[in-house]
Amino acid sequence: MVTRIVDLRSDTVTKPTEAMRAAMASAEVDDDVLGNDPTAFRLEAEMAKTMGKEAALFVPSGTMGNLISVLVHCDVRGSEVILGDNCHIYIYENGGIATIGGVHPRPVKNNDDGTMDIDLIEAAIRDPRGELLYPTTKLICLENTHANSGGRCLSVEYTDRVGDLAKRHGLKLHIDGARIFNASVALGVPVNRLVQAADSVSVCLSKGIGAPVGSVIVGSKNFIAKARRLRKTLGGGMRQIGILCAAALVALQENIGKLENDHKKARFLADGLRELKGLRVNSLAGETNIVFIDIEDGMRTGAEKIRKYLEERGILLFSTTKYLQVMCNTPCHAFSKLLRE
Repeated sequence: MVTRIVDLRSDTVTKPTEAMRAAMASAEVDDDVLGNDPTAFRLEAEMAKTMGKEAALFVPSGTMGNLISVLVHCDVRGSEVILGDNCHIYIYENGGIATIGGVHPRPVKNNDDGTMDIDLIEAAIRDPRGELLYPTTKLICLENTHANSGGRCLSVEYTDRVGDLAKRHGLKLHIDGARIFNASVALGVPVNRLVQAADSVSVCLSKGIGAPVGSVIVGSKNFIAKARRLRKTLGGGMRQIGILCAAALVALQENIGKLENDHKKARFLADGLRELKGLRVNSLAGETNIVFIDIEDGMRTGAEKIRKYLEERGILLFSTTKYLQVMCNTPCHAFSKLLRE
């Protein structure tokens, strides 16, 4: 009989801490659609300052945050965004930029480290002389950390180079920074410096830092004014969001400094798994909090069978046809007990 659960499926499965619950219970609130919620103001001001941007906006989800950001930058239907072929916006967001926004995605191959070759990005920019034939390139999107590459970090030097490329061609740069705080901690670079080259950034509050709900997008005052209107259009305007923003403020204050512990746990797990025959773990796994475990060809036990075996013993993780995915954001005592066993 399973007496406890160690949940390694995602860093989104956290529960609010007692401090978060207390802050939510006592939050000062008002109607945010009318622009009057004081706790929302506090969170948005704090995030804008932290990210080094003029303004910020709370949104219900990272998917909505990315969608709004793309639609603000690509405000004419038939515009085009250059993005990685293995990035979250392109793979996991239900094609919203195309189906809702009329924005054409132009994918460029993601390298194993989550980057795209600079020359391939530049080659994907449409020639304005072909405007009668082609979509109009308006935007480049990056993802940091890059989840499908195993939580790899994009360096500030790389991001600056993409930003310079965008400016040379009159384009905007958006960063899907769902786990940008993980990248900042892993690289030892202040988060505002990591996103300095970006015109907009979406930051998830409910992943690594453990708030229960929401994301924040940051950018210029003009960008956020347009984003606020689009949020309403998409049904993302909510009333007393200060209850949610209060929990996020606690997460920002208490949990960013704990992300390195998640990274250490991921590295410890990856090192142990490399000792097991039939499993293959990338040498750079554990740069942040994500570990992909490949099942080698010829193994008689597949990923799904391993997942079910572990689930029966109280260990939860995700599986695909050939690999297992682990995200470390688990209480230290539970994780330590798992490793001992």
